[in-house]
Amino acid sequence: MESLKKLFAELTPAVDFCSMRIVDERSEDISVRQNILQPLTSARSHGAMISVIHQGGYGYAATSDLSRSGIQQAIRRSSNWAKISAGKSVTDFSAIPQSAAQGTYQGPASKPWSRADMIGLLMQESATCHIDDRIVDWGAAATSIRTDQWFFSSNGADIYQHFDYLIPNISVTAHHGNETQTRTLGGQYNGFCHQGGIEILQQAGFYGAGIKIAQEAIDLLSAQNCPSGHMDLLLLPEQMMLQIHESIGHPLELDRILGDERNFAGTSFVTPEMFGHFQYGSALLNVTHDPQRAEEFASYRWDDDGTPAEKTWLIKDGILQRPLGSALSQARSGMAGLANSRACDWNRPPIDRMANLNIEPGESSLQQMIASVEHGVLMNTNVSWSIDDSRNKFQFGCEYGRLIENGELTGLIKNPNYRGISESFWRSLKMVGDASTYAVMGTPFCGKGEPSQVIRVGHASPACLFDQVEVFGGEL
Repeated sequence: MESLKKLFAELTPAVDFCSMRIVDERSEDISVRQNILQPLTSARSHGAMISVIHQGGYGYAATSDLSRSGIQQAIRRSSNWAKISAGKSVTDFSAIPQSAAQGTYQGPASKPWSRADMIGLLMQESATCHIDDRIVDWGAAATSIRTDQWFFSSNGADIYQHFDYLIPNISVTAHHGNETQTRTLGGQYNGFCHQGGIEILQQAGFYGAGIKIAQEAIDLLSAQNCPSGHMDLLLLPEQMMLQIHESIGHPLELDRILGDERNFAGTSFVTPEMFGHFQYGSALLNVTHDPQRAEEFASYRWDDDGTPAEKTWLIKDGILQRPLGSALSQARSGMAGLANSRACDWNRPPIDRMANLNIEPGESSLQQMIASVEHGVLMNTNVSWSIDDSRNKFQFGCEYGRLIENGELTGLIKNPNYRGISESFWRSLKMVGDASTYAVMGTPFCGKGEPSQVIRVGHASPACLFDQVEVFGGEL
């Protein structure tokens, strides 16, 4: 890497600004299905993105050829795009301050483990799932990722960051008659993904989860269907994760608010005029963007443009404070933002993305929240979602539900769903769980951008209770 740094310094053209971001990522997927080890899959992605700003223009070019000629060619292409776009862009890119940060960041250290260790653990958990002939499919899986990233620039930036990730999951499907039900550990979005190593399995409750999930899948076969009507809704962190993601995270992305995503991922019901006074939720809603929580899935010290990251309040006491806007979007809008310029790999340019978007804990225990409900439903683990292009009207379905009657959990219910409108939904938040209800979740599957980028995000949340939400079942 020192030789690449020297080569970049030698080849840097006479422009206002030039940077090189290098990513080297290795991943491995291990899965066991019905107690049979599946073919292992491994991948490596290694390359560099060159960005050039000159006379107000901006250009970038990526290459997997890190030889002298490969980097020279990428610099030539990006410089040419900067020249072509100079004077023709909506934004004067030369006026945007560029980071000159220097430093090193190491994510949580991964405890040593071998492929054989992981295969043994997955086989062991898979074997516990087949507790009944009604279990028709089951499996356990884990994806490990190791990422090294460097950022150099002509104005002195010199950053190195290292990350280790682990994504575990268990899935069990039960079938009887005309009924099929699936239960998972963390949902189809692999919600128990963290930074770190094999210790993440303990944090995710992986050990012993196979038999528990299998029993829940069987129990759901004979459960009553979710009732329909307006009632209190208690969401646990596995479902809160997606609720935060879709109806807070995406609406607050500043490039989306400015219209960049309207022809692909949609716009936002949020407008620039709302910040500083709009009542996004009840006074109990406090949302932070916190890339400094080390174990969470999208933690980092600098974003992909080298901007230092810090914990930032997006919603405080229900009032909308700040958008998810990187340095470029801040310059375009004149609004304060944060360090969230992120790319999914070396061959994509950074854009405004969520990182760790969290709801801060409140003061209520889970038992206190349940005890306060006269008639309602507890739901957990997302199974389906739908939301409109402005991230306003939404509908979510969950794997698992329980009725709450007169302050007590009662019957199990299947196919629980709910719908709402973001503004009125968050304003109906009436109790927020304390630290004992809090869980650190995330997903590797957040899609956005043209060309498309699928990126890792984190969402930590307590359990949350909402007042009089429209709930419905899955009956035809």
